Amino acid sequence: MTLHTYSEDQLIEQPAVALFAELRWKTVSAREEIFGADGTLERETSAEVVLLTRLRAALTRLNPQLPDGAIAAAVDHLSRDRSAMLPAAANREIYTLLKEGVQVSVPDPERGGQKSERVRSIDWDNPQANDFLLVSQMTITGPLYTCRPDLIGFVNGLPLVLIEFKKPGVSARAAFDENITSYKNPQNGVPALFRYNALIIASNGTESRVGSLTADWERMAEWKRVEREDEPRRVSLEVMIRGVCEPGRFLDLVENFTLFSEHKSGLIKILAQNHQVLGVNNSITSMLEARKAGHGRAGVFWQTQGSGKSFSMVFFSQKVLRKITGNWTFVVVTDRKELDDQIAKTFKATGAVTQHEGDECHAQSGSELRALLRGNHRFVFTLIHKFQAPEVLSDRRDIIVLTDEAHRSQYDTLALNMRASLPNAMFLAFTGTPLISGEERTREVFGDYVSIYDFQQSVEDGATVPLFYENRTPELRLKNPNLNEDIYELIEAAELDEEAEKKLERELGRQYQIITRDDRLEKVAKDIVHHFLGRGFQGKAMVVSIDKATALKMHDKVRKHWAAEQTRVESELTKLTKFTASDPDKVRELNERLARVKYVDMALIVSAAQNEVEQMAKLGLDIVPHRQRMNAEPLDEKFKDPDDPLSIAFVCAMWLTGFDAPSCSTIYLDKPMRNHTLMQTIARANRVFPGKHSGLIADYANVFASLEKALAIYGAGKGGATPVRDKAELIKELGKAVEGAVAFCAEHGVDVAKTESAAGLEKVQLIGDAVDALISPDPLRKEFLAHERLVRTLFQAIKPDPAVLQFVSRVYCLGVIADEIRLRTGGNNQADISAVMATVNELLDESIAADGFNIRSDGDGRAIIDLAKIDFEKLAKRFKQSKKKNI
Repeated sequence: MTLHTYSEDQLIEQPAVALFAELRWKTVSAREEIFGADGTLERETSAEVVLLTRLRAALTRLNPQLPDGAIAAAVDHLSRDRSAMLPAAANREIYTLLKEGVQVSVPDPERGGQKSERVRSIDWDNPQANDFLLVSQMTITGPLYTCRPDLIGFVNGLPLVLIEFKKPGVSARAAFDENITSYKNPQNGVPALFRYNALIIASNGTESRVGSLTADWERMAEWKRVEREDEPRRVSLEVMIRGVCEPGRFLDLVENFTLFSEHKSGLIKILAQNHQVLGVNNSITSMLEARKAGHGRAGVFWQTQGSGKSFSMVFFSQKVLRKITGNWTFVVVTDRKELDDQIAKTFKATGAVTQHEGDECHAQSGSELRALLRGNHRFVFTLIHKFQAPEVLSDRRDIIVLTDEAHRSQYDTLALNMRASLPNAMFLAFTGTPLISGEERTREVFGDYVSIYDFQQSVEDGATVPLFYENRTPELRLKNPNLNEDIYELIEAAELDEEAEKKLERELGRQYQIITRDDRLEKVAKDIVHHFLGRGFQGKAMVVSIDKATALKMHDKVRKHWAAEQTRVESELTKLTKFTASDPDKVRELNERLARVKYVDMALIVSAAQNEVEQMAKLGLDIVPHRQRMNAEPLDEKFKDPDDPLSIAFVCAMWLTGFDAPSCSTIYLDKPMRNHTLMQTIARANRVFPGKHSGLIADYANVFASLEKALAIYGAGKGGATPVRDKAELIKELGKAVEGAVAFCAEHGVDVAKTESAAGLEKVQLIGDAVDALISPDPLRKEFLAHERLVRTLFQAIKPDPAVLQFVSRVYCLGVIADEIRLRTGGNNQADISAVMATVNELLDESIAADGFNIRSDGDGRAIIDLAKIDFEKLAKRFKQSKKKNI
């Protein structure tokens, strides 16, 4: 056995090629390619990315009724130069041609003249009718440079699959960052290859990810199951290839699970993730069985919040329309206006409906719904509240009702009315939380689960980021919120009118007074400013208040303390810059903080109500400028845009469900909540976003008792695990990461502790020695930088928790060494040590307990509660046996 046995080629590439051959792909190596008509791939030059001979043969075989001229025209149209187009736009154009066929003009012998025909490029229904060819080490010449991808998968001569490998011990991300990203570069790479690409795979054998040409690394997804949701979940190249590249599954994925979505930042190509493919296919199978049985209960589709449920609804509807014969109409039902608008936006952005249809097909009443269902509409959007009576609106058998969180116990009667109104329809419920006790009627309308993808699976798969809980409850905190069910239902109401708010205040009595008292809100507002600016990852944030008036108060108070912080920083800068010998690092830190303070925008987000101006005025509040802004600006799009300054949203009910802003990383929770509403709210912070390690729930309302109950319910439901983890776990992870980095340095002759404790020129010398020891060879340098990057990411995720103080010096030392290495090697991803140190002084200057707050450290057992150590079975039993069900 030689070292060659452990090479990338022998360990990864050749076994992958053998597996493709097992899956009925033809395989060929182009390492020694011969060009020309009789050559290896029959290419004339290395600049060709389409195998024209194979494409022409496939089109001729798939379209035997068409003349040679039509085939030639289709080949020309598919292979024409699209270099003037943006990559995603060119890819969408070709994708549409593959799905819908290439329109050509052919002679019309019956009527004379010409007629239009469509040339099929792929037989989507019969995989064996297509030509699947896997080529290894194929040289491609781009505008300036030549590239050689590891594997390219051709279907009928078109390069639809790109696979890049690294050997074990080198991260799969390196294949993405160093190779795939380079191939996509318009000058350095081979952009023509990506105009046809359906999917990209990066793997080192044990870690494999798949995604579209527009996906960044965080959006590249693992593939852990091949056929069933209940398979043991594995991460391996074999599972990836079998699950994604087996010809039948591959064609299904490309045809039915690919979308293009228009965004402010540009066109995005969306490839479904593993759980979406399995869940949607399960749902379609269940729907067909329900149709055959005649009961219409297609099932409940539970996939946790943040895992792409809205896109799953689009995938489901598009596959039904394309693959199942029928004049289908989909009635999309939600439970609130803003969610109705959000889901319609998703369908419009992905092209599932036109802008006009998306705007016009909103049923505002039962009569409008009846009229729309009589028309030839593919989609109708409406609210569950429109089903006020069990009158028959349509007896069509080709209606499919898709509900998004509109099936809960509070809608029992409405759901039954909906079923009676559409007696022959099929019903499929999409939900981000499992069914719980009291929702048995859901099964009467929708049936049982057809897909389950719980919190823990989502985090493990990287579909969402983990959530951490931090209790920041003020000293004047709520007692255990023993609020009865009626009060909770009041709080959960989307927006309270004047009468309901008065009833809420009467019912809550002292509890409401404590939550809304002015001095308490001042302290919460001041802490939010301190916490928001002190975070490591500077994601966006939501502040959730109990009602509209309190949200408005909180907005105004945070703005006041924000202005005070700006004044403080400017004053300190003025003092420092008076002296020529002032600390330049301190000046830089303060300038960076000042820039951040000036940059951040914030806004109130609440729904409109009659007489709200008068109601707010009675409380000494002015909502008019806020309402003017809400009416004039697209605040939802601004908040979703990571590059827009709007960074803090003050809400009470809007945006808590069905709103997806991936850069949002912090929820400041100052509202008693329970059950699925609580879980949906905290899930606003669990979306995947570049650089975002986790989401944080900062709890000012002491909702832990409610969270504990919700976790008991969900943990006992279908094996789902907690979506929220103790922040102490994150601190432990940082400790382990620091230990690992220090141990790695020690193995290579670098004493981090000694470097850390040295002073003056000795420290400079030790840093230089450390750089020399760790900068080469390449694998050594990359491994050290990976250690340091993990330490820095965890450190940023925990800030501004005072627990990070014990690690600051070591993190800084590792960061300085890494920065110098990156500087010498031309790296452009320098560690943000200045940002780390900017926070240190604030953490020291502003004590842990500021102005009456008790923001407790790890040493205080009351502060951070270890949710991960909860025994969910015992917890569920305790709540089941308890006589007090409402705590």
